[in-house]
Amino acid sequence: MHLSTKHLSTKHLTTMSLAIQAWRRAILVLLVSLWIAPASAETSLRMVLNWSYQGPQAWFFLAQERGYFAEEGLDLRIDQGSGSGAAVGSVASGAYDVGFGDINALINYAANHPDDSPVGVYMLYTQPPFTIAVTSDSDIHEPADLEGRTIAGPANDGALRLFPAFAALAGIDADSVEIMNIEPRLREQMLNRGQVDAAFGFVNTVRFNAMLAGIDPDERLRFIRYGDHGMDLYSNAIIVSRRLADENPEAVRGLVRAINRGVADVLADPEAGMEAVMAQEPLINRQVETARLAATIEDEMNHPELPEIGLGNIDETRMQEAIDIVVSAYGLAHAPALEEVFRTDFLPPEEERIYSLYE
Repeated sequence: MHLSTKHLSTKHLTTMSLAIQAWRRAILVLLVSLWIAPASAETSLRMVLNWSYQGPQAWFFLAQERGYFAEEGLDLRIDQGSGSGAAVGSVASGAYDVGFGDINALINYAANHPDDSPVGVYMLYTQPPFTIAVTSDSDIHEPADLEGRTIAGPANDGALRLFPAFAALAGIDADSVEIMNIEPRLREQMLNRGQVDAAFGFVNTVRFNAMLAGIDPDERLRFIRYGDHGMDLYSNAIIVSRRLADENPEAVRGLVRAINRGVADVLADPEAGMEAVMAQEPLINRQVETARLAATIEDEMNHPELPEIGLGNIDETRMQEAIDIVVSAYGLAHAPALEEVFRTDFLPPEEERIYSLYE
């Protein structure tokens, strides 16, 4: 039998009304949560490193392990890289949002692709690490001695890419030099065996890779450093895509804050940093990578300008000179403006910056 509303008791009507109101509230809460969720969700970013997992990447992994990126609303994925120069192209192509790459390769890229070039936001390697390694018994002692020789290196190696600039400054006939592209794992062994005359690389990359290969770098190798011959360049920096910098500047600021905290923590406790690296790659040689980390801090990050401007920052005059060197050496038609290469507006406040690597 069908009952009309008038036959329902007041109690039943009240119960139905409350149920309807409860459903309305539930739907409203659901709609509001769906509307708010995108605003409060983490920003997902992909970062490519300069190389395979090594000690000098400790600050990235320690910052991640301690939740510094998450505190900034970032979900950061960190991948191994294939060279400091390659990181620039990986970010420019959109494959990655963030990279740890060579600022000089970025200058070159920005000159040729001004519309989509990444931009540096935090300078880590303030000393030029670029070198050409020779064996200790080699008759190559000065840059001019490289003429007519064969120099090997990975295609994306920063020193190899900068060789035309180095040759121009050092007065080397670059056309007389044969460049051989090789796999990174072969570099130190081929040099040690005399299969090539010299090898491109970062000083500490070559030194400690030689050590891992059973070669005593102090006994067996000598280095012709670019910095000793007029190339006082910056090197590896945190770089981000132009799109990320323009569309989500707060994410970039958070990224930089987190990395800055990670660097400070590693400087205070290097072993904690190495624990974070070992968690990523347990098979690396901890003793060698700990020494590589210490040498990188001393040789590649400890520029005399540090106490004045702080780690992460740049001296604008020095950076402009670097741009001029790269543009002149490569004969580039367009010289990128300094702000197209590096932006300082993402740096942490001055009181949060690092002014000494040993306090």
